[in-house]
Amino acid sequence: MATSPVAQSPLGIPKSRVRQLTAASIGNVVEWYDWYAYSFLAPIFSAQIFAESSGNSLVPLLSSFAVFAVGFFMRPLGGLVVGAFADRYGRKAAMTFTIMLMGVGSLIVGLTPTYESVGLLAPVILTLARLIQGLSVGGEFAAATTFLVESAPHGRRGLYSSFQYVSTTIGQLLASGLAALLATLLIEADMDSYGWRIPFFVGALLSLVGLWIRRGADETSAVAGEIQSGKAERPKMFEFLRNYPRSAATIVGITIAGTVAYYTWTTFLPTYAQITVDFDVADSLQIGTISLVFFMILQPLLGMLSDRIGRKPMLITFGIGFVVLPVPMLGLLTDAYASLLVVQLIGMVFLGCFTSISAAVNAELFPTRVRAAGAGFPYSLTVAIFGGTAPLIGTALKDAGNPGLFPWYMSALALISTLVYLFVLRETKDKPLS
Repeated sequence: MATSPVAQSPLGIPKSRVRQLTAASIGNVVEWYDWYAYSFLAPIFSAQIFAESSGNSLVPLLSSFAVFAVGFFMRPLGGLVVGAFADRYGRKAAMTFTIMLMGVGSLIVGLTPTYESVGLLAPVILTLARLIQGLSVGGEFAAATTFLVESAPHGRRGLYSSFQYVSTTIGQLLASGLAALLATLLIEADMDSYGWRIPFFVGALLSLVGLWIRRGADETSAVAGEIQSGKAERPKMFEFLRNYPRSAATIVGITIAGTVAYYTWTTFLPTYAQITVDFDVADSLQIGTISLVFFMILQPLLGMLSDRIGRKPMLITFGIGFVVLPVPMLGLLTDAYASLLVVQLIGMVFLGCFTSISAAVNAELFPTRVRAAGAGFPYSLTVAIFGGTAPLIGTALKDAGNPGLFPWYMSALALISTLVYLFVLRETKDKPLS
């Protein structure tokens, strides 16, 4: 007797697996909405939290990006601790914990008092909130990306991996869209006094929605089997580093270029245009939103392409693109609307060759036993060192009178990663997910 065909989504994903993707993705949306709301609104609230020095208007912005970077340095700890927790007790439990942390951090940011009212306590409270969020985001990558890849059938891991940045981008879109809407509806004085707080209160509410959805997810079969069998001793904290040092080092090399390009093109570029060519704030946020929609649409298409042609060709395309393009593209920026839009869209095409498969490549380098910590810690450490500092370095170079050095910095790091793609990384597309 013939069996009925399995119902599938438009991307060819069985509907039985859609619930798993939704649980990981929606929680990830909330995580990254909260994380990016800070970056998009930093130029607005920085003067409320930090004091200017010697009349230099860039000092508050530099300080806010320094706190942004501090949050990144909690990400390796989150990747290590939450990743180890996910390897021991399951991805679902870890993802529930990270979404709760992010909601708390977002609420604290929204309630942060101004420097005028409490003095130095204001930046201290803001820093505490960013530390909590950094711990959460580091753990989120470790748990959610392995959850996504482990939920995929063989030959579809690139496609499933792409939902990591689909959901991340949705979170960014919500953050940038709400910021742009508030900037349009509110006068500058209202935006400075209370308007910037609204997105963080919204983020705290969204975290409750994400928590509810994630509680209904099923543990991935591979992890559930290992936990329930109880036959093997649970992995120790640094077991991935002792047993798989090459894989950990490879993730660092893979990620250096990707994280700098990602945080520059999706987060810092509107601010970079504002401080270098006096680009209009509202226009830059609008262009950022358009570019993110384009970027999101690219992810599953490029993920499916990697399932056909492999991971290495995609990464090499990305690497060469960001070796060659940053200097001429950022040099072409003017205060014209089309200038920033074209630069962002071109960069997004090459960047998508990295982001769409990042989760798959990292997960494919480790076995199930240590996958979350093994992929999460070296990735988050690299993001902290290079991605989290990108806005700070770009703003500091402008403050020093050398904004043209920033694209050269990006190209140099892209060259390092491109060499790893060419000579170190082994193709993992057809490798069984052990």
